[in-house]
Amino acid sequence: MAKDELMNYEKALEQFEVVIGLEVHVELNTNTKMFCGCRNEFGDEPNTNVCPICIGLPGSLPAVNKRAVESSIKIGLALGCEIAPTGRFARKNYFYPDLAKNFQTSQYDEPIAFEGALEVEVPSGKSFTVQIERAHMEEDAGKLTHVGGSTGRIQGAEYSLVDYNRAGVPLVEIVTKPVYGAGAEAPELAAAYVRYIREIVKGLGVSDAKMERGNVRCDANVSLRPHGQEKLGTRTETKNVNSLRSIERAVRYEIQRQAALLAKGTAIVQETRHWHEDKGATSSGRPKSDADDYRYFPEPDLVPVQPSKEWIEELRAGLPEKPAERRKRVQAEWGFADLEFRDVVNAGLMDQIEETVAAGAKPQAARKWWTGELARIANSQDKDVIDLEISGAYVAELAGLVDAGKINDRLAREVLTYVLAGEGSPAEVVAKRGLEVVSDDGALIAAIEAALEKQPDVLDAIREGRMQAAGAVIGAVMQAMKGSADAGRVRELLIEMANT
Repeated sequence: MAKDELMNYEKALEQFEVVIGLEVHVELNTNTKMFCGCRNEFGDEPNTNVCPICIGLPGSLPAVNKRAVESSIKIGLALGCEIAPTGRFARKNYFYPDLAKNFQTSQYDEPIAFEGALEVEVPSGKSFTVQIERAHMEEDAGKLTHVGGSTGRIQGAEYSLVDYNRAGVPLVEIVTKPVYGAGAEAPELAAAYVRYIREIVKGLGVSDAKMERGNVRCDANVSLRPHGQEKLGTRTETKNVNSLRSIERAVRYEIQRQAALLAKGTAIVQETRHWHEDKGATSSGRPKSDADDYRYFPEPDLVPVQPSKEWIEELRAGLPEKPAERRKRVQAEWGFADLEFRDVVNAGLMDQIEETVAAGAKPQAARKWWTGELARIANSQDKDVIDLEISGAYVAELAGLVDAGKINDRLAREVLTYVLAGEGSPAEVVAKRGLEVVSDDGALIAAIEAALEKQPDVLDAIREGRMQAAGAVIGAVMQAMKGSADAGRVRELLIEMANT
């Protein structure tokens, strides 16, 4: 992949106005697929959840999944959208190697929901209004696995395998109108918006919302125009970005790449692009098609969807509390300061901390472990912290072991690494690896005496009231016992020795 020339980010913002548009695909967690009765289940053996409808065999007839329609209406209502009294499916014609029927059943000019808006807060605390153009129903494509290359991508692969299990899974695509005025915070706004969408659909219970599984994916559109110009610049669309960190990085990269090209007088190509997490860069995909290129026409095998007003109002009445209301409530319940709570929200950790508190942890302890050590581990692995394989129950158990004095913070950090490696619960790791704090006076006294042999003046210093001198012996004991000593008991024993 050729290396792109990038303009300094601040310089790019001085010269150009950034306009973004976001298309978020949400996989619904229905029991069956959008137009057939095949199982909608992640992780099953490839090509086991398929039927003639999924793979478009001649004579097969689709039927709309009612629960998928219901979930789509709920999403539209939660986005503040109008719900269409009638909506029609269409065929989107395109070469799909992972859709055997070679077209996607989607909605085109008659989406289920339209004209909504969300207020989205970025890490700085500033809020932006993101206008929703539409939310429409469609089906997902299958999954390609590229074999033989070094990166797992199509470039350099010897051949590709296709799994049609995902083909036909219900999707809702949420499309924003162009978003103006975010400036330097456009990348953060893109990530915050997708985080908010995840929060909404998870709260509604309509999607598992696991980005690492592709339940929520984002296509990020970016264009630049000189300040003061009315006409929008040519956009690129970075496809299927599936982590919050990657969304932010991809938008920032495209801003810098496009700015460098425009500054040299080079035209931007309207195209799809692929995000490469390992390189922190995008690469060219295919020329971006306009709607006319897809030759949309009404799906002849499906009748229009016509939700009644009574059904829509029934679904509206059953919506959970709005994310903004929930945030206000839980902040008060947890007693977090504004900055503490903003850190939690920006990291997308509300659900994790709520689960941890529900499992018995104190709110501050839950926040400490999620935004502290777990965030550090995730950052070292170039992941979002929410993607770590650890439950709130395990974090609560870890905090409980610390509160009970069975382990200290240093040992708890070690325990976490083994829990994340799949060795079991925190209590199981402590027992298996012998990581419990040593409080046995005999073992501690022996370690103290060994330390005092090298620092014999410490006891005299303690007798003279210079308690800070104890720190050197406590540190030596902790080091000798690999952090497993009970530091408080070591201090008590030192004082007893000095006073005898």
